[in-house]
Amino acid sequence: MSKGTKRAVLVGCNYPKTQFNLHGCINDVKAIRGVILNFGFKESDVNVLTDAPGSPVLAMGANIKDALNRMVNKAKAGDILFFYFSGHGTRIPIFQPGQPFKQDKAIVACDLNLVTDVDFRHLVNRLPEGASFTILSDSCHSGVNPNKPKPSKAKAKSLTFDIIHSAIDTAAGILHDAANVGQKIFGIFGKDVSLKFHPHYVNGLMVLDPPEEDEGILLSGCEANETSYDLVLGNRAFGAFTDAVILKNNGFEQNPCLYCSDENTNTLFLGGFA
Repeated sequence: MSKGTKRAVLVGCNYPKTQFNLHGCINDVKAIRGVILNFGFKESDVNVLTDAPGSPVLAMGANIKDALNRMVNKAKAGDILFFYFSGHGTRIPIFQPGQPFKQDKAIVACDLNLVTDVDFRHLVNRLPEGASFTILSDSCHSGVNPNKPKPSKAKAKSLTFDIIHSAIDTAAGILHDAANVGQKIFGIFGKDVSLKFHPHYVNGLMVLDPPEEDEGILLSGCEANETSYDLVLGNRAFGAFTDAVILKNNGFEQNPCLYCSDENTNTLFLGGFA
C-alpha cells in the first residue's frame, strides 16, 4: 500500500448544563490529539469538534457528519482515516413490530442528534480501495446494570434511548409519545438527521450495501454488557478507556473490543509511529 495522507476527526461531548453531563471527554480529545501527532498526522489534517464554551465548531450531529463526509470525500488509496469519539453512546430499540429498526448503536452528539451505525456503514462503503478507516469510541452502547457497583466519582458513558427521546421532545416542546419516533426525530432535525431515521431508509427505498470485509476497524471501550467510565480523580477528568490507550491498565473492569476483518487484526494502529 502506498504511503498516503493521515486525516482525523476528533469529537468530545461533556454535555454541560444537562442532567447527563460528563467531565473528561474534552480532555480525552486533547490527549488523543497529542498522541496521533506522533503517528504522523499533521495538525492541519486533524479536525476537532467539542461542546466546550467558545468551540469554533460545536459537536452537533450535523457538524460531526459533515466533518466525516468531508474526510471520506478526500480519501485516496493509501490514506488512513481516524475517527475518535468520547461521550455518551446509546442503543436504538425496536419501536414497533414490522418496522425495519433493530438494535443499532449510536453516538450521542451534544444536540442529541444521533450518529448511528447506519451512518458509519455508509461512510465505510464509500472508502476508495486501499484506504482504511479506524474508529475509536470511548463510550458504551448498553444500558447500565443498576446492580453492579461503579467506582466513586465515575459516571457511565451511556444513555438509554428513552432518556434521549424525552429530552428531544422537551427541547422541541413536543408531548412525549413513544409512537412514530423515527418520523418525529426526522421532523426535528430534518436533512441533518441520521440515515437511520431518513424516510427513504425507513421505507426501504434507500438500500445500503451489505456489510463485507473491508478496511473499517472499530475499537470500542467495552463489551455490550459493560460500562465505559468517565472518571474524576483529583484534579483530572478522563475516560477510562482513553486513559488506558494512552497510559496503562488503570484497573477498571471494562473490556475493550476490536472489530475488523481477519486481514486487519495485525495491522499497525494508524499505520504506526511517524
